[in-house]
Amino acid sequence: MMWDPGKYMQFGDYRDRPYFDLTARIRAGTPRHVVDLGCGPGNLTATLAARWPAAQVVGLDSSGQMLARAARYADRLPNLSFSQADIAGWMPTAETDVVVTNAALQWVPGHRDMLRRWLAALRPGAWFALQVPGNFDAPSHALMRGLAESTAWAGRLSGVLRHADAVGRPEEYLEIMLDAGCEADAWESTCLQVLPGPDPVLEWVRGTGLRPVLADLSARDAAEFEADYAALLADAYPAGPHGTVFPFRRVFAVARKLEHGGTGVNAGEPAGNEGRGEGRRKRNAT
Repeated sequence: MMWDPGKYMQFGDYRDRPYFDLTARIRAGTPRHVVDLGCGPGNLTATLAARWPAAQVVGLDSSGQMLARAARYADRLPNLSFSQADIAGWMPTAETDVVVTNAALQWVPGHRDMLRRWLAALRPGAWFALQVPGNFDAPSHALMRGLAESTAWAGRLSGVLRHADAVGRPEEYLEIMLDAGCEADAWESTCLQVLPGPDPVLEWVRGTGLRPVLADLSARDAAEFEADYAALLADAYPAGPHGTVFPFRRVFAVARKLEHGGTGVNAGEPAGNEGRGEGRRKRNAT
């Protein structure tokens, strides 16, 4: 599947904000080795290298297009590098102190089991922070899925979308982290994004969720699918006087591996938790 870094970064402020919400919860002091799984165009990975200048920060991604964009950041920061790899095959080493994965695990089937393996391999004191989109039941995705499953498109798009099991609930990630002997914090938030311009929700999903559909169709069929989908989106997300409101739910979880395999909550003291549900009690999240 081809990626377009420019299209992906079109709504940069809204796409970047969850990354900073996530990484603000990581209380690592002077990590040695930091890994960003599914680093995309690298602009956010670069903020980790700037935050921890003594650490070696590595961004991994399977997309050559994304990594070509990311290379410009590595030229500016001596402790930052990028590598092309399938994150499903990655494992932490004894030197890994911080792992971040932002809006990537939804693309990886079976990532809950992978998360268990990663956490089991982390050294005591290491951190793991994840964020995944939680909008697969939203109209933007439900309409895409319904159209792909319709009589007109099912023959060409069968099995392309895997929305049903793409991500877990906050409670699931919290449970996995606690079971792995971590202290953990899990929460979710919904950002009411006000998008400008014509067909802005279509423009948004062109950068991410729609890409598997477009990759599986000819140019002519892709244009036809987009036209049908755009009409559905216009009804679901009507434009207002200030733009189009596009609510976007996201799921977060942060863990720190404990020294003796105990369980706990609140991986670090939360920073700015107003308006969020927090996983504060053992095995409980909102």
